[in-house]
Amino acid sequence: MTGRIAFQGEPGAYSHQACTQARPGMEVVPCQTFEDVVELTRSGAVDLGMLAVENSTYGRVADVHSLLPRAGLHIVDEAFVRVHVNLLGVKGATLDQIAEAHGHVVILPQCAGFLRAHGIKGKVSSDNARAAREVAELGDPTRAALASELAAEIYGLDVVARHIEDQANNTTRFLVMSRSPDVSRRGAGKMMTTFTFRVRNIPAALYKALGGFATNGVNMTKLESYMVGGSFTATEFYADIEGHPEDDNVRLAFDELRYFTSAFNVLGVYPADPQRG
Repeated sequence: MTGRIAFQGEPGAYSHQACTQARPGMEVVPCQTFEDVVELTRSGAVDLGMLAVENSTYGRVADVHSLLPRAGLHIVDEAFVRVHVNLLGVKGATLDQIAEAHGHVVILPQCAGFLRAHGIKGKVSSDNARAAREVAELGDPTRAALASELAAEIYGLDVVARHIEDQANNTTRFLVMSRSPDVSRRGAGKMMTTFTFRVRNIPAALYKALGGFATNGVNMTKLESYMVGGSFTATEFYADIEGHPEDDNVRLAFDELRYFTSAFNVLGVYPADPQRG
């Protein structure tokens, strides 16, 4: 596949790995922030954007969840990337030399047990691949980066310790974003639909709004709430369900949802990644 896909981070980031896994052949474009990924995609400077939304160990990426409803983009795919955390040091560095390990605030809790067991102090970096680049530039054997093997290759570092994550199933879910929706696909596997909604200010509105999914046999795999505009009384919900909006049971569930909501927006319709299970 040709074209360009943007991701947050520097070359060698796990988002870079997600791009090469989900869209091999596309030119990757690193961005400093998630907002930059959205803006490049929205403006047409790139064809697609790759956004990390949740990690099986750390939980949701809050910045992205709050950004999605106002991004003006559409989810066209999901990708689950097995996140192997590696301790990267300068050439010749040994594990007993390393005193500090630098990584993103999301990755540090994912290998806290290993760092504690080896007396290594975790230091926050804005990006894992940037940490790898800076460790390579400093040339200090007491400093290491927590990053991918791809980052080790790019920046010429040694993998001092491989796969040090505390959880054996450590996985990050990414969403592929596009300017245009694609609701035409009907693969052999499951389809996913992601949407946001706000309930009307009436008693038991959320219970009533969700009742249609239960009565119509629609499996909801995610439901999260967010405050809107800093108000404790205005709440927006983000949800993932199995199914396509044109499926009879999903259509009926959405009809009931709309009756009890003041806002409803479909963010994307896309095939379920086989790794979802």
